[in-house]
Amino acid sequence: MSTNTIKSLRFAAFGPPSVLRIEELPMPEPGEGEALVHVKAAAINPSDVGNVAGHFKKTTLPRTPGRDFAGTVIKGRLHEGEEVWGSYPTLGVVRDGSHAEYVVVPVEALSLKPKSLSMAQAAAIGVPFITAWASVVSAAQIQAGETILIVGAAGAVGQAATQIANWKQARVIGADTTSDPIPGAESVVNTKTENLHERVMELTAGRGVDAVFDTVGGPMFEPALRSLTFGGRQVAISSRVDPRVSFNLIDFYHNFSRLLGVDSYGLTSRQVAEIEDELRLGFETGALIPPPIEIVPFEKAVGAYSRVAAGQAKAKQVLSFDWRD
Repeated sequence: MSTNTIKSLRFAAFGPPSVLRIEELPMPEPGEGEALVHVKAAAINPSDVGNVAGHFKKTTLPRTPGRDFAGTVIKGRLHEGEEVWGSYPTLGVVRDGSHAEYVVVPVEALSLKPKSLSMAQAAAIGVPFITAWASVVSAAQIQAGETILIVGAAGAVGQAATQIANWKQARVIGADTTSDPIPGAESVVNTKTENLHERVMELTAGRGVDAVFDTVGGPMFEPALRSLTFGGRQVAISSRVDPRVSFNLIDFYHNFSRLLGVDSYGLTSRQVAEIEDELRLGFETGALIPPPIEIVPFEKAVGAYSRVAAGQAKAKQVLSFDWRD
């Protein structure tokens, strides 16, 4: 391979992971305010699979997918040679993403890699932890001593949110389709076998929770909203089953409840960098820990995408580019 070309995962049509191909492309060049990063590791998120499938309206083709990464700055405002990590919202959508040997990103979207994490671990924290922080801290403004209900607590974003809430000294009630313990959650509500609202009220002695972080939506939205204490706030980031939900508006305003929406794809590069810097402190002090990962050689990327698409990945799939060296 020429030094003027790179290997990149590409899709020219929307569809299942089988539409992906590893191709050679010209080496990208950073423009004003951009940095060229030598990618060492890049995580595969469910949203990357959805992007390849055509679920994102703004995606243009052909495209290199991938939003999360960790690597070394080759060109840019940051010190060349610095180890960085990032998760820029438009990567893989309207600009080529991180599932390639090199990626160009806005310099203000980069943050120094937590020293306590490997490249692969740093690549795995992007979307889950940034989304969780934007929801639990920036939107819900969780405070020490408060109680937060996290719906979908066993998922990647839910687990990240639980860690962040614990770091902020909040009590966590987890809710998911399981009764298995969730690290950091004081109690777990099985939404398949238990009434979410009734169980939350039992766990809070009838008071309700100060905040809800709803990663599921659909039929879980209303019982979660009804679980808020007076003046409580609920943050929604998804509605997997049905985008339309209903609730009693009179009860809602009598309770002085607040409903907030968060879309991590709408965050600016500066907002992302600010969150990354906050998270770095958490990882370096041990308050936060990265998820379990499975390192996958880049040439086996399509297989890793297929495992994520089928829900068969037992750990976060992280593409490694070390084979090239």
